[in-house]
Amino acid sequence: MRAEAFWSAERRFPHPMFMRFFSTVVSAMAGPRPVVMSGPSGAGKSTLLKRLLKEFEGVFGFSVSHTTRSPRPGEVNGKDYHYVTREVMLESIDNGEFIENAEFSGNMYGTSKAAVQDVQAKNLICILDIDMQGVKNIKGTDLNPIYISIQPPSMEVLEQRLRDRKTENEESLQKRLHAAAVDMELSKEAGVFDTVVVNDDLDRAYEKLKGVLLEEINKVKESRNA
Repeated sequence: MRAEAFWSAERRFPHPMFMRFFSTVVSAMAGPRPVVMSGPSGAGKSTLLKRLLKEFEGVFGFSVSHTTRSPRPGEVNGKDYHYVTREVMLESIDNGEFIENAEFSGNMYGTSKAAVQDVQAKNLICILDIDMQGVKNIKGTDLNPIYISIQPPSMEVLEQRLRDRKTENEESLQKRLHAAAVDMELSKEAGVFDTVVVNDDLDRAYEKLKGVLLEEINKVKESRNA
């Protein structure tokens, strides 16, 4: 699948007034430039993000997404995700409360306006962890984030990581691998991401990620010392 097909693919928003609602969102989102983090499940986004948040405590804020899927063992509502019913999420989307939303394996995911605003209001760099459908949606807005893709070194390594988790049945695993193959191909296309970080070595991947964000990090620190 080529990026041209991906970006031009028609996607119906659940509410026809979506873009009008979004113009209101942008005007309210005063604060540091957000960061969009994307990449297939198992690429290491969560590990890198946790390391970033630990080193730069008080600089970043994690945008907590909504989902209709059930919590996995150890996940906490309001921290890992806001877990809601499909009916509640559809109603919220219709009310213009979401910046982006997507569906994967029968479950809905999305980023609410409130989740981003809560972070930016604290003068924090808001991190949005979203999939490629979400990236496509945000590309059509004025949010102007830094786009970063976290990728595994190969499909073979990714498959082993996912199998080692033991959280997927074979059917859902194959769906994730198929989505990952598309994701990896799209991440190579010019203009989709500002930076692609290949997580073949955690330390190297982290240093590259940190280097990309250092300018924004320093801006936040300087603004607090002004």
